[in-house]
Amino acid sequence: MGVFVLLPLVLPLSAWPVARLAAPRLHPRTATRLLTSVAVVMAGCSTLCLALLMVVGTAQLPGNPLPDAWSDPEVRAAVPHDGIAGRAAIPALGAVTVACGRTLLAHRRVIRRARRALAGLPGTTVVVLPAPEPYAYALPGAHGGRIVVTTALLSGLGPAERRALFAHERAHLAARHHRHLLAVHLAARANPFLRPLRSTVVYTAERWADEDAARAVGDRRVVARAIGRAALLSAPAPARTLAALAATGPVPRRVAALLAPAPAARDWPSLFTGVGAAVWGAAAGAAVSAMSSANSAVTLFLLLHAATPL
Repeated sequence: MGVFVLLPLVLPLSAWPVARLAAPRLHPRTATRLLTSVAVVMAGCSTLCLALLMVVGTAQLPGNPLPDAWSDPEVRAAVPHDGIAGRAAIPALGAVTVACGRTLLAHRRVIRRARRALAGLPGTTVVVLPAPEPYAYALPGAHGGRIVVTTALLSGLGPAERRALFAHERAHLAARHHRHLLAVHLAARANPFLRPLRSTVVYTAERWADEDAARAVGDRRVVARAIGRAALLSAPAPARTLAALAATGPVPRRVAALLAPAPAARDWPSLFTGVGAAVWGAAAGAAVSAMSSANSAVTLFLLLHAATPL
């Protein structure tokens, strides 16, 4: 394995340039899908390598249940600084498991709480709650999910702005943005170096919905005005919500982007641009991370198989 087992732990740094450049220079749909894919691949690879290091570290602990041959010098020599890296991987992988588990539990808890709040109401796509708090969110679920909005928010918007609001929330449901957001949240929990990608995807997912709403309404200024007014009116939701339900992103940047011309729908930028170089760099980092983790997994499997008596 050698140093290859450590590469996936730090290769997420190669995605920082694209996390910075993707939002303003790529179409929001392309940026969201690209960054989510890169984050998931890199998080999976770094977690796999932590698991491989943990096996080597656990084999060195006295009284461990693993075969004694797994702590032979030939196995330990496959990991650089095995005494430190192997033992450090044990609490690190435990922390990753706990963090990801808490994120998943929080996600499910919020979804269940939101669905319980709508229990007994008509099963319509749009649910209008007679509440004094102005807020709206897209609740994923069967049959396309539901849009939840309060009368307090609707009363502060004009007819055209209401259409823009509903188009925005429908775009979230149609593109299943909650899956992208949950994926990057888990990735950032698995490897802290992926946090810039999580922050960018939270913004680009909103921009994706903004652009879809602008296309559905046919007026970018109406959508920009609706976003601005909703942000001024909105108060914090009555219960803690996941970013997938109530993320708004930097509102001034979203409004400014809607007042500018629509972004080009080109899916893959040229290599001879700054954002193109960043995209290719992130793709290369993800590919190297995948190859390094695969090489390390196969190498360790062969070593352990050879060291384990039949």
